[in-house]
Amino acid sequence: MASRSAENDPRRQPADGGAGGASAAPPEQHGSVSQNEERGSSEGAAKKLLPLVAVLTGVLSAMLVVFGLPAVNGGPHHLPVGVVGPPAAADALGKQLDERRPDGWEVTSYPDAEALIGAIHARDVMGGFAPGGEKLTVYTATAAGNPSSAAISGIGKALAEQQGVEVTPRNVVPFPEDDPNGAGLTAAALPMIIGGVLPAVAMVRLFPGHTGLRLRVAGAVLFALAAGFVLAAIIQFGFGSVDGTYGTTALGLSLGMAALTLPFLGLESLFGFPGLGAGIVVMMFVGNSLSGLATGAHWLPDGWATLGQLMPPGASGSLLRANGFFDGTGAAGPVAVLAAWSVAGLLLNLYADRRRSGQAAGEGQAVPG
Repeated sequence: MASRSAENDPRRQPADGGAGGASAAPPEQHGSVSQNEERGSSEGAAKKLLPLVAVLTGVLSAMLVVFGLPAVNGGPHHLPVGVVGPPAAADALGKQLDERRPDGWEVTSYPDAEALIGAIHARDVMGGFAPGGEKLTVYTATAAGNPSSAAISGIGKALAEQQGVEVTPRNVVPFPEDDPNGAGLTAAALPMIIGGVLPAVAMVRLFPGHTGLRLRVAGAVLFALAAGFVLAAIIQFGFGSVDGTYGTTALGLSLGMAALTLPFLGLESLFGFPGLGAGIVVMMFVGNSLSGLATGAHWLPDGWATLGQLMPPGASGSLLRANGFFDGTGAAGPVAVLAAWSVAGLLLNLYADRRRSGQAAGEGQAVPG
């Protein structure tokens, strides 16, 4: 007779099928537990979804406001122009322009056309008008800002129609022939800001701690010099967008890069990535949109223009315009602003290093010998 092993005998198996008499949950119970866990995790994820959508919508709306408001409110704001003639002629023209746009223009009289041209080169005015006989000469400087030049040209045509004379346009400070609209000048804004972010992140990661402070600062300065000269070469020789002295233009861009890199480096050293992120947001959205690089500062409302020129993107753009087209005229203000930001960034780095050294010393004293 064939024998049956005990382990194969169904009569000897525990009724609950578990080892050692322990009971196991039925398959239906396992399924219900898994479904409850999935339902709970789905509900938790759903609670995070709506706040995330709200935050992203708010960020997008803020971006639109920051970039859109300067464009919507753009126009001449105390834009300086000149007119050849007695002071009474300037007063009359100023009243006429105020009727079109209040507080939009500031009119100054000059004795002759040569004085007016000299004032344009000195950046005292953005353009002007010189009546003479049967013509009206309209002087502009597109390199000082395309929108301003277009507005001055439009006023000149309107004045000529009123007086029944011909218009003779003269562009005193134009963009170079290779880039007549100054597109390369505008394109430089974003690379300058990104160029301030990348080295800050790289230097902190490659040279952390107290021992890496000198290397971080030295690296930031070397990067600013290298990036400034490379960007100047691309803008001037590659794009043909500026025609100033290459060395001066390059040093100006280097100072602008240092004014971004050193503060970013200090913010990251002090506050980590939240500090760096806050700096990036401010410079990308506020500094960039109020820089006036494409339009000139006089095309923004007064308070916005002042704020923009006190930030590195605006000061860098003004310095690039001054060195690239006006032989450095008007460069003193932007240089002072960029130097102040660079020094502030250096001080932030030094303070962060001192604080880390103090914390390390305190931890060393707290450990028993």
